[in-house]
Amino acid sequence: MALRRILLFEDAADTGGEQVRVPISGSHARRVLHGAINIRSGDVLLLITDIWDEHTHRYFMKMLRSHWRGWHIILFEDHGTPHTEEDTLMLADELKIEIRLLPTATPKMNAMGHLWKSVKRRALANRPTENIDISADDACHHIIGMSRHQRLKAAGVLSENFWLAEYSGS
Repeated sequence: MALRRILLFEDAADTGGEQVRVPISGSHARRVLHGAINIRSGDVLLLITDIWDEHTHRYFMKMLRSHWRGWHIILFEDHGTPHTEEDTLMLADELKIEIRLLPTATPKMNAMGHLWKSVKRRALANRPTENIDISADDACHHIIGMSRHQRLKAAGVLSENFWLAEYSGS
């Protein structure tokens, strides 16, 4: 039987934003949006949490395994502490998720990071954030409302310069 291989990019985004001005509520509330994108199909998996730590990351990894059950998962991530923590790497092994750490300080290589940036710019920027939970939901609904092709384009995967173009089918 042929091995079904899937290449995923994972990234977590803070609703506070960095590249575009995203007003936040006066309560110092924050939400972390976790996401993974399949660079062949444009399918995504999303999770909203209050914090980003090894526990939320391990929970998200279990979601990945459940969502893409039966697939050989190769997961590209940055060097964030929750990604490299020993228990996280052991769980990845148990779940049969192959972790590939992107080179340090190379956010342009992370397709999910590009998708988050696009969503922040289109769905969250330059409007008041009256409720942080609504803003986080809006960001996720924006991604879900995009076609798979639109997601891949926003993530930079369809560019002829995408560094894994030969594997993404673009």
